[in-house]
Amino acid sequence: MRRRTSVQRFRSPRHWLEVFRTYYGPTALAFEAVGPQGEEALARDLLALVEQFNRSGDETAILPSDYLEVVATRR
Repeated sequence: MRRRTSVQRFRSPRHWLEVFRTYYGPTALAFEAVGPQGEEALARDLLALVEQFNRSGDETAILPSDYLEVVATRR
């Protein structure tokens, strides 16, 4: 096992939101669940979260994400 880091890069935090809202099932389902009346609040909360973890220092978004790499071998 090894702890690894993946770095995702986006043109902006809003671009991150557009990509995840369009292509990432759990985010799309969250927007569907809150309905039109909750979309603005959810988008605002998600953008605040992206800003909290953004490491770019400019208008782009650089988001590191840790994961655990596990390699199994068969004997």
